[in-house]
Amino acid sequence: MPDAAANALPRSRAGFSSKAWRRASQALWLLLLGQWSFYGIFRCPFVVPFVSCQNCPVLTCHGRLFSVFWGFWALLPLSALLFGRAFCGWACPGGLVNQLLGMAAPLKARAARFTPWFAPAGGLIALAVCGYVWFSMGQPRANVPIRTGEFFQAVALTFEHADRLWIVRTAVVLGLTALGLGLANAWCRYACPMGAALESVKRASLFKVFMTPDCNGCDACRRVCEMGARPAETNCTNCADCLDACPKDAIRLGRKP
Repeated sequence: MPDAAANALPRSRAGFSSKAWRRASQALWLLLLGQWSFYGIFRCPFVVPFVSCQNCPVLTCHGRLFSVFWGFWALLPLSALLFGRAFCGWACPGGLVNQLLGMAAPLKARAARFTPWFAPAGGLIALAVCGYVWFSMGQPRANVPIRTGEFFQAVALTFEHADRLWIVRTAVVLGLTALGLGLANAWCRYACPMGAALESVKRASLFKVFMTPDCNGCDACRRVCEMGARPAETNCTNCADCLDACPKDAIRLGRKP
């Protein structure tokens, strides 16, 4: 059988900047999912956003569109099966926002000591809370005004009329996102429930970024990674930025042997 590592894509054969392609992909997905993402945080009447869109009374939200809602939830599992957590690094509008905020963060946390063993715990706890709210509490709906004119006026009225649980949810999301100005990508690393779900299944994905035996442990990959991870470690999103950074050309993108 052919060697899978030999068929994987190394830096020298890439012929492009992986980060440039990734930013282009993120911009495209921002156009497709951006409005839905921001409505999910600021205007969605449900405590757990993005999952009850077909029952949502906010008519202007793109999540009500059949193609957007069902297209997303059909493609996400397929993406996870093929590319693991790549959605976080290549498509998620929230991920893009966190990465841009992280560029200004004084603490990049791009060293092994800043990736504690409990790093995935926050996202798993958030995922469990979402499951409890959705299944056990019946996905409570906040008192969100439906027709209120322009977007920012609607957001202000939403915060004015929403119940406590909705306010707490939104404050946690916005607070941890704002924390990204100090600790880069804090939300994505330590609290995102979607990221935690994808993290838990990424080892079974068909294609991934991985290190070969030529790696000398210099950690150049971790230093350029916006998530502060080495290939295949916790919080690696298969972003492939490290393909262009490895001085030993010891990182591949493809099927791991």
